[in-house]
Amino acid sequence: MPKTKAPGAKSVLVLHGPNLNLLGTREPEVYGTVTLDEIDRRLAKMAKKTGAKLATFQSNSEAELIGRIQKARADGTDFIIINPAAFTHTSVALRDALAAISVPFVEVHLSNIFAREAFRRESFFSDLAVGVVSGLGAKGYELALEYALDRMAGEG
Repeated sequence: MPKTKAPGAKSVLVLHGPNLNLLGTREPEVYGTVTLDEIDRRLAKMAKKTGAKLATFQSNSEAELIGRIQKARADGTDFIIINPAAFTHTSVALRDALAAISVPFVEVHLSNIFAREAFRRESFFSDLAVGVVSGLGAKGYELALEYALDRMAGEG
């Protein structure tokens, strides 16, 4: 049974896929020097200013990410921001989980996946997403959250 929320309350879930826990030190020339904790803190600050609830979750496990997506169906999540990382190009299971819960989402990538290796140019998520932010580094998460907040307020 879906969790009830106060009228007008907004709830955003940010999902971070595999290896994103290494941000800041992992290939900084590709992914930048901002850590995952810094990204999450910035997003929490943005959400707090609007009164929105923000939850973040990172896992290197496809099964854990699927479980968290399924949980979003019943926990009052209104919008998802997801960086599927390497699962972007491999996970039909994550795609199916997002399709099954019918919660709108934006797909985010720190690097420009379309300017990288050929295998990274294919996304299993983009055609389901309401939008894709790619290649803008950590700022991409902030832009995705700004869009989500606007959309939930009826402005997007």
